[in-house]
Amino acid sequence: MAAPSCSAPRLWVQVCRQRVGGLLPVVSQPFCSAAAASRPLDAQRLADRLRAQKQEQKTKKVPVPTNPVQRRVQELVRFTQQLQRVHPNVLAKELSRGIVHQDRDLVVINKPYGLPVHGGPGVQLCISDVLPILAKMLHGHKAEPLHLCHRLDKETTGVMVLAREKEVAHQVQELFRTRQVAKKYWAITVHIPVPSAGVVDIPIIEKEVQGQQQHHKMALTPSYRMDNGKMVRVRTSRNAHMAVTQYQVLSSALSSALLELQPVTGIKHQLRVHLSFGLDCPILGDHKYSDWNRLAPQPIPLEGQRTGH
Repeated sequence: MAAPSCSAPRLWVQVCRQRVGGLLPVVSQPFCSAAAASRPLDAQRLADRLRAQKQEQKTKKVPVPTNPVQRRVQELVRFTQQLQRVHPNVLAKELSRGIVHQDRDLVVINKPYGLPVHGGPGVQLCISDVLPILAKMLHGHKAEPLHLCHRLDKETTGVMVLAREKEVAHQVQELFRTRQVAKKYWAITVHIPVPSAGVVDIPIIEKEVQGQQQHHKMALTPSYRMDNGKMVRVRTSRNAHMAVTQYQVLSSALSSALLELQPVTGIKHQLRVHLSFGLDCPILGDHKYSDWNRLAPQPIPLEGQRTGH
């Protein structure tokens, strides 16, 4: 793995996304005359029933896919779910096994898929929670916590640069901010871009999507439009952000391709938007940007589901 000019490894990324959800039924009991005596019993029964349902979901056998790719994805999702439930010491140990580079200033780890960097709603465990433990594992009990130099999305895998000292972290963060770090991502797309290499230079803006599933998405806001066969410059919104992405097809087969992407700018969801709405080649597994009007599982062409030998 080659290292860029700032001595930090490049970011090699393959994006994969999956949603897991479940609902537990709410059980209600009618009131009776002896309410004071029955409420504790009803609450206990409800708790036991919910606990039994949760245990049943844990022990329920999931059918093993015959397709090796689907089987690998299932293993990846299961591993991710386990990382969210382990003790912080176990997660820190797992991250230490994924170290790809370390010196007197930096520690570079391989971030697993599905593991958030920061805490938030619904986050049980994240990388920032275990940085003090990881530092002690690597440098002794008196070691200061490691410092984040940048972030990666929860569903993104790739190298993460950590600094041993806060001053070094600020220096690396400045390199990221001034675009002195060469970041390269790998992604599998549905459809093959035409041409096979180029630059997407289209501003991006956040918009609200109306409909049954009201939500927000980043969208393209081109600086030009066609008017009677002529290209006419249009006024851009104040909220639009300049976004530039370099891309190159590394390999392709049937209706999918492996792309190398290099973001020149760093706008939210830039790669996903440029690929899906700019090149009509959404990233495989990106359900949010595969369709503008709705949030739904990404449709995969039949020929794209076949694997070569």
